[in-house]
Amino acid sequence: MDGIRWDLLFNPELAWESLPFVMSGIGYTLLISIVSMAAGLVLGFFIALARTSKFSILSWPARTYISFMRGVPILVILFLLYFGMPVIGVQVPALNAALIAFSINSAAYIAEIIRSALSSVDKGQWESSKALGLTYWQTMYGVVLPQSVRIAIPPLGNVYLDIIKATSLAAIITVPDIFQRARIVGGREFDFMTMYILVALIYWGICSLMTVFQNYLEKRYEEYL
Repeated sequence: MDGIRWDLLFNPELAWESLPFVMSGIGYTLLISIVSMAAGLVLGFFIALARTSKFSILSWPARTYISFMRGVPILVILFLLYFGMPVIGVQVPALNAALIAFSINSAAYIAEIIRSALSSVDKGQWESSKALGLTYWQTMYGVVLPQSVRIAIPPLGNVYLDIIKATSLAAIITVPDIFQRARIVGGREFDFMTMYILVALIYWGICSLMTVFQNYLEKRYEEYL
């Protein structure tokens, strides 16, 4: 242990001086995570409906999509879009590749969460709504969704936190997010440890704020208990 240079582990002065430059990439981090989560929610909702459909022409493609996206690393999807598509003559900009990759990947996980949340609502709710003359979408919007949202919030929050952390992979395809900017400083100053610790603290702070928001939403929907 005497040979370890603890003084080289973290340089507070370099971290403080580099903070504005690193934080200038937070817009990309938040843009990718927010857009991907929003798109994933929309796609995931309809994939979940297809997944639970009685028609195999809808359910089997949805099952296959979910299985594929959950079984392939997001980094592979990023590379397929950014490095693979030019092979067939389609050039996808780095930011667009990241947005598409994280959206279609998160949709698979979100679809399973929504499917589980919807199926957890008692079937009697559907029967009662049908007896009252409500249509499928009226029942879904006014009866089922408010109850299933409460159930889905915790796992959906976890998906969003995973997306935030996974956006660091976009740096590999040159998206100038906070991790990419930290790598630039680390290479310039020959001090990657300081920059990696700094960016770890930044991600921790972002995720902590999102957790506070998640807790607020959970309390907000407690009325549907």
